Amino acid sequence: MSKKNKIFIPCDEANHVCDKNQYKEASLWDMIKLNIHLIYCKACRNYTANNTKLSKMMKATTNNKKVISLNNEVKSNFKNKFEEALKQEQNN
Repeated sequence: MSKKNKIFIPCDEANHVCDKNQYKEASLWDMIKLNIHLIYCKACRNYTANNTKLSKMMKATTNNKKVISLNNEVKSNFKNKFEEALKQEQNN
C-alpha cells in the first residue's frame, strides 16, 4: 500500500490537513483521513476546534473591517526590537 493511501495519519499530517481545510484546499480524501484521525486523537480535536474558532473570528473581523494592518516601517521596527531583546536574553 502506498504511503499516500494510508488511512491512519500522524498528528503533524492531521494538523496540516486542518490548516489546508481552513483555506478550502483540502481534498475529500484528506478530510476523510482527518476525520478518522480526530476520532481517536483528542489533541488534534482541540487543535481543529481552535483553528475553526480562529478562522471564524478572523472572517467576522474582516467582514466588519476591524483589522488594521501595520505598515512595513512599523513592522520592521517591531522586528528589530524583538531581535535585540532576544539577543539580550540569550546573552544573560
